[in-house]
Amino acid sequence: MIEVKIEAIRVNLIGSHRVIILKELDNERYLPIWIGQAEADSITIQLTETRVARPLTHDLIIAMIQKIGAKVSHVVINDLQNDTFYANLVLKSADGSKDIVIDSRPSDAIAIAVRAKCSIFIEDTIMAEHGQIPEEEQGTASAVADEDLGAFKDFLGSLDLDDLEKK
Repeated sequence: MIEVKIEAIRVNLIGSHRVIILKELDNERYLPIWIGQAEADSITIQLTETRVARPLTHDLIIAMIQKIGAKVSHVVINDLQNDTFYANLVLKSADGSKDIVIDSRPSDAIAIAVRAKCSIFIEDTIMAEHGQIPEEEQGTASAVADEDLGAFKDFLGSLDLDDLEKK
């Protein structure tokens, strides 16, 4: 298993979905996972230590786990099927003698993990197949401008900027 941290939560400007970026602790690989707005908000509220008037659903789950004497041990993102990630929430029993594994959506498991301050892991095979390494910048900004801005560059060249000074 590979331990990861939450690198970022990004907003899809077209829809209401968010992407959580999980980054490997000892490497540059990361795994993006699409999550819902409510789960993203729940994770963000906890990470930013924002106070809310009433407990959120993930706060209630933590309270229930604590009331029965169990403890959240860790979270594992363990599968991907039909473009959907799967995760397990792993609890330690009240007496610490056994692990209790609960199937979960990754977004809910992560929201609980940030509250429990426990580790988040990704199965090796999932990270090997779906992890990404950031691409290095190719060329310079001027090279990109010359190659990719053709029509826009022509338009800028056709502007008569001398008129701006007269107004």
